[in-house]
Amino acid sequence: MMNQNNVLYIDLERKCFHVRNRSDLFNEWLGGVGVALQLYKEEAVRGATPFDPGNVIVFAIGPLTAFYPLASKVVAVFKSPLTGNYGESHAGGRSATAIRSAGYEAIVIKGVSDRPIYLVISEKGVQFRDAATLWGMRSTYTVGRVLREALLGAGVRTIMRIGRAGEKLVRYACVVTETYRHFGRMGLGAVFGSKKLKALIIYGKSSIRAPKIKVYRDAYDEIYGLAIKSDSMKKYHELGTALNVLPLNALGALPTKNLTSNKFEEAERISGESLASNKLGRRVACSHCPVACIHLATIREPYPDEPYFYKTTFVSYDYEPIYSLGSMLGISNVDDLLKLMDEVERGGLDAMSTGVALAWATEAYKKGFVKSNDVLVDIDWGKVDAYRVAVEFVLNQPNEFYEALAKGIDYASKVYGGKEFALSFGGNEMPGYHTGPAAYIGYLIGSRHSHLDSAGYSLDQKTRGLTPDELVDRLIKEECWRQTLSSLVVCYFSRSIYEPSVVKKALNALGYESNEEELEALGRRIYEEKQALKASEGFDPTSLRAPERIFETPSLHGFIDRDYIRTALEHYSKVFKKIVEKTF
Repeated sequence: MMNQNNVLYIDLERKCFHVRNRSDLFNEWLGGVGVALQLYKEEAVRGATPFDPGNVIVFAIGPLTAFYPLASKVVAVFKSPLTGNYGESHAGGRSATAIRSAGYEAIVIKGVSDRPIYLVISEKGVQFRDAATLWGMRSTYTVGRVLREALLGAGVRTIMRIGRAGEKLVRYACVVTETYRHFGRMGLGAVFGSKKLKALIIYGKSSIRAPKIKVYRDAYDEIYGLAIKSDSMKKYHELGTALNVLPLNALGALPTKNLTSNKFEEAERISGESLASNKLGRRVACSHCPVACIHLATIREPYPDEPYFYKTTFVSYDYEPIYSLGSMLGISNVDDLLKLMDEVERGGLDAMSTGVALAWATEAYKKGFVKSNDVLVDIDWGKVDAYRVAVEFVLNQPNEFYEALAKGIDYASKVYGGKEFALSFGGNEMPGYHTGPAAYIGYLIGSRHSHLDSAGYSLDQKTRGLTPDELVDRLIKEECWRQTLSSLVVCYFSRSIYEPSVVKKALNALGYESNEEELEALGRRIYEEKQALKASEGFDPTSLRAPERIFETPSLHGFIDRDYIRTALEHYSKVFKKIVEKTF
């Protein structure tokens, strides 16, 4: 059975669903983000706030899903409660394969339930089940275990769920899938919570077949061979993205203690090499991936009064939580760092936003912007026990300060001050790359204000001497191609493998006739559609501002020039205006 272009529509308010064939969308937009964006535009109520019933969640997979290695991602599109505008998040694991095996290529969820529920989705449709006993459950791990036991024996399946952060509408709550993967950024977990949606279980046993078996086999072998022979993929297998810690620290590009420094003196202790040597317990892989870049560290704790008996906890780690919960907070003891990561994971929080929020809160407290009766615990660099308590306060929101912090540092700094060191870009907390102007301009102008929009951090390390206009144009060109990759949908780690010529072969084997120029044009169209949607929801590029702190701490390029950033943003504003005028 080939791709059927089926979209599953779910109404949480009415507790009903239906399925439509949307070949019209898939033929034009390929899949993934291209289709998800169009479905969002069709179903979302224009002007609805992120927590309104009119906000919708769209999950979509791509034409390569379950056919080729590294085509293992799901794209989610929604209105972000963190930025108040277009939201997009990607997750790996088994979710993409599960959606395809259930017979769908996209899922649209709208409305708000009158009570906590979870959904069981299969080829037979959707079951709406009561989640009252799951609501308020302390750990996302426990929620996953309970639901696995409830569906023991199912076929290919995924369990997406939120933690207490989503229930409490923390604006940077994530959705956990397969325990160690996440729809991490931009607050999808809070949108789940606002809809009283605790979890999705998706499973199915549908099979798929390529129409051109010999051509498919050849394309598969080529992609698989490139994946297992790639030096970069080998590094991802051995160390994961944690391999970035020491090189970025050596370059003076590792944000430390709320970016008061560009180097962490004890980076070696929390490096990928140190974790792999001393703490690595397992490697796991997303569905249909030969790389296995997911690294799990072990925390081994003795039971009281029980000699030789230990509790072993697995904690997923990669560069982003090491930076945000490690160097950003001055934590160098690896066991302390892993315990803090575990606390964040159990609560269902995005690790990056949480770490950056706590770093801002620490500096605001030390400088007197907030008082002891605000923070309720004596937070300071390296004090992991205090930070673990503060994470609990973010989840429970016992006072006005933590209610504000749960809305993100862009909001909290407007209420309490300290805007100049609040490392927020377009409303989204900072990724872990202080490499130079391309990184920060990328955070500001990217459609989702993410380092993954255009990889400016990589451009900083490869290129110097670009004018502001040239740099913006390079970032936009990269982001356009990534729209194509996100419509296929493939992992960005494999972008050097899935070059246009390879993508063309892979699609041809599945019956898609396209050339490289058409693929690149599709990416540009999707990029422009995103900009137009953001404009229709009130986004104004002239409002973008970089926090003062990035100009105070030298980067790989030395001190960043304010005029360079300003000129780049002015150029982007002109490009944005032209796109919007053309689209409307």
